[in-house]
Amino acid sequence: MSQAANTGVQEIPAPAAAAPRSTLGKRALPRWAPLGFAAVALVLGIGTGAFAGWQSRTQWGLFSALLFVVISYVTTSVVENRRQAKDRLATSVVWVCFLLAVAPLASLLWTTVSRGAERLDGYFLSHSMAGVLGSEATGGVYHALIGTLEQVGLATLIAAPIGMLTAVYLVEYGRGALAKAVTFFVDVMTGIPSIVAGLFILSIMLMTKTDPSGLMGALALTILMIPVVVRSTEEMLKLVPNELREASLALGVPKWRTILKVVLPTALGGITTGVMLAIARIAGETAPIMLLVFGSQLINTNPFEGAQSSLPFYIWEQYRVGTEQSYDRAWAAALVLIAFVMILNLVARGIARWKAPKH
Repeated sequence: MSQAANTGVQEIPAPAAAAPRSTLGKRALPRWAPLGFAAVALVLGIGTGAFAGWQSRTQWGLFSALLFVVISYVTTSVVENRRQAKDRLATSVVWVCFLLAVAPLASLLWTTVSRGAERLDGYFLSHSMAGVLGSEATGGVYHALIGTLEQVGLATLIAAPIGMLTAVYLVEYGRGALAKAVTFFVDVMTGIPSIVAGLFILSIMLMTKTDPSGLMGALALTILMIPVVVRSTEEMLKLVPNELREASLALGVPKWRTILKVVLPTALGGITTGVMLAIARIAGETAPIMLLVFGSQLINTNPFEGAQSSLPFYIWEQYRVGTEQSYDRAWAAALVLIAFVMILNLVARGIARWKAPKH
């Protein structure tokens, strides 16, 4: 007899382990379902727009986007469950907002490239508008390109050191009322309109009886560039670990030398990126150049004397002429300006990746 029988205790069989629930019967949409929803919504939107006689393709696109969101939510609710449907709804709305933000940019870029590439060539980049009438198909952008490079270069030489030193003061030394005042004025300058900066320099020119020149335009661009450099440099310096500063100070290194040899080299990649982005921000300003540089159709390589042109001013000038030939030159100059800004952004990204900490 078993021990259980000897003790008179009845054995209770252990409960059988629950069988694992099969997930084979759970319904789920395939991964390509969002693309299918988009295709169906696009077909229905175009068909509805054509049937209703809508002339604007923007209406077709907006209606298709609305159909995409509705189809995604309803289909997911029926096939899966309401929880997945809500998740799909949020994802669909995010994608629609992304496309709504990218579509105007893509349309602008496509229009600029298609219109500007027709006129952009070596002759256009190497000749000025000296003696060229608005109705003639000749002329180029060389004088404006020289003016932009010199004015932006001077603004960078002035604004970059001032902005970087201001950021170093705010992060490493700034305490009390003075630091708060500097931070406040930097925030105010960040949102200042470009025309206000131009009027400020213009008032100084009138008081000192100074003639228009590329330098005056560069000073206005400096005012617009400084707060961007300060903010970007300040954020990069804050990302430097305090342990690096403490280790350097523990070795008896003076604070100024710690900043120069440890802090700034560590944040150099981000600082350079911020400066490049600030340059791209001021490269397209037109109002200060109109007030302070006056524009010129001649080549002037001296930014300290005489009127100059710039790419934004050249675009506005050619558009104001109003002929088919001037419109072509304006689109080509716009393409040159976009390429200039794009190259600066690519250089900034390359420097940031090059100077990024190696893990």
